[in-house]
Amino acid sequence: MQPIGYPINHALLQRYWQNFMATGAVTAVPGAEPDVTVIQSWQRCAPLADPTNRPRPPVLREPALQSLLKAQREVIAVAIPFMEDMHQFIEGSGAAILLADGTGCLLEVCGDPVARKMVEVRNLGVGSYWSEAYLGTNALGVTLVAAMPVQVVGAEHYFQTFHKFTSTAAPIHDVNGRIIGIIGVVNSAEDSTSHTLSLVMAVARAISNQLQAELYLDEANRRLTELNTIMESITEGVLAWNGAGKINHVNPQAGRLLNLAPTSVLGLPLMEVVRLPEELQLGLRNNQDLEDTEVTLAVKVTGEMLQTVVTLRVMWEYGRPVGYMMMLRPTEQVRRLVHQQVGSQATLKLEDIFAESAAMRPITRQARIAARGSAPVLLRGEGGVGKNHLARAIHNDSTRAEKPFISINCRAIPRELVVSEFLGYEKESGTNGRPSKFELANEGTLLLDQVESLSLEMQSALLQVIETGHVMRIGGTRPIPVNVRVVAATAADLERSVADGHFLSHLYYRFSVFNITIPPLRERREDILLIAKRLLARSARRHGQKMVLDEEASAILSRYPWPGNVRELEMVLERAAYQSNDHVIKVVDLPESVRRGRVVVGRGPEAQPVLSAAEAEREAIIRAGWACKGHVSEMARELKIGRTTLWRKMKLHQIEPAYFRNGS
Repeated sequence: MQPIGYPINHALLQRYWQNFMATGAVTAVPGAEPDVTVIQSWQRCAPLADPTNRPRPPVLREPALQSLLKAQREVIAVAIPFMEDMHQFIEGSGAAILLADGTGCLLEVCGDPVARKMVEVRNLGVGSYWSEAYLGTNALGVTLVAAMPVQVVGAEHYFQTFHKFTSTAAPIHDVNGRIIGIIGVVNSAEDSTSHTLSLVMAVARAISNQLQAELYLDEANRRLTELNTIMESITEGVLAWNGAGKINHVNPQAGRLLNLAPTSVLGLPLMEVVRLPEELQLGLRNNQDLEDTEVTLAVKVTGEMLQTVVTLRVMWEYGRPVGYMMMLRPTEQVRRLVHQQVGSQATLKLEDIFAESAAMRPITRQARIAARGSAPVLLRGEGGVGKNHLARAIHNDSTRAEKPFISINCRAIPRELVVSEFLGYEKESGTNGRPSKFELANEGTLLLDQVESLSLEMQSALLQVIETGHVMRIGGTRPIPVNVRVVAATAADLERSVADGHFLSHLYYRFSVFNITIPPLRERREDILLIAKRLLARSARRHGQKMVLDEEASAILSRYPWPGNVRELEMVLERAAYQSNDHVIKVVDLPESVRRGRVVVGRGPEAQPVLSAAEAEREAIIRAGWACKGHVSEMARELKIGRTTLWRKMKLHQIEPAYFRNGS
């Protein structure tokens, strides 16, 4: 706010001050009315102090002052260069240039030595407070209240001791508009000029702008640091170039993938560093984003070929492309991640394969030897004996345990599609291409169940992959190196298939290194209950419900011949678990065919359990009990023995008729 006008009528200002101090009011001269802002300040100061006294503002002690200066170091650092520039403009005018914080505490003083001394001898130097409450009406104090630039001339000051001075001040604002500082000038009242107010306003605005610019710059630097940290920590390689084709960013991951030092290629044309395949060039010509496209990049500097999955992004500005960003992921890494999410997880180990029976102990020993090797493995045995489980255990006990385990049922793939499914095919117009199963299982294990179903041409291709360690996609022009452990499983007589010309003899010989035959469940009765307990424990983990077998149900499971082997046992236990009401599987919960020992087979005789005479007698009574629902007379008639004899035998075998009635 400017005073009444220039040149300053000091006598009129003095008269206004005297009138106010005497009467508390001002009689204005028409055309030279006093500054309303000054009058309001006088009114605020009048109850606080006598204007004829010398003000004694508080001054911060050294520890508190140093703490304040440290807290305000950013404002001071920005303001001092502007204050020095001001001093160059007004040097020799006897002016002191002041910097105060948002409370009116003086932070810095510069200017002519005489003016600086004038301020300091009045105890108004650094650390003193210039607010209205301590120094009355002055430019710095009024600026804090009015929040606008102010010039207070001569007698406009509340305290008489300041009538020979002019004080000019303007607020410094932060980005939110809050006053965080004040820039001020104190000089002689006789040298008052409106230019001083303009200068102070300009400097205050410049300091505010500089503080805001530094705030935005710090924010931009933080964002740039965060971006660089993200670029360095993500697993994808990132390669960016501008609209002129010059590379402007290569993150460390992209450098490792391309086998290049990122700083060595910055500024170079992209086409001198990497040769892009046709699909990427087409996307660039059309300014079209591409998602997860499998391509082969040729690194011109090293001559290497890199198989990678690429995502291309076009950067736009004002509706036109200004740059491009390409994210690179090794094909092997992508397949490994996919396998971890949706692939078969080989968590079963060889120690989890129960081998209490003499028939299974050699099998686990052979499997441990096979796990240490790298040659193909052939697992043989009836359907359901656990060939897949043993294959997973071999994989998980090998050095490939952390790599993919992929299981394929060869009979489930139509013969006309089997070659393309196994070998994959290159990308052509209208198709996206597909990797081979050997590439998907690279460094891991590929299980081929029912391998005898493979066509002769696929058997020949499989033999080629095993012998050379390379696969050629259909329509491809280059062999792709693969490192796969092939495990084959079959229930067929491969020797007969070889003799009949349905299975390649050389492929059969390849599998002869580790040729493991798993015996059927009926030949290893000691393992039945152990396997049953493991299956129930797995069901408990899956359904959160623990199940146990009672003694009689366990005995029936042990005697049953299990033509479907472990698979049949698993299905029987799952059905029994749903049938049970008290988490205990009883005989009544088992299927009737298992209770009565009736074997359901497709064709041909099936081996039955060999029972002792006592076991056979007990089994006959139990079957009669189920058939006659516990009626002893009917049971005796069915068994063609006397009722008393039946009672005696039931007591001997601890069989109660009520059990069959309650069970039913």
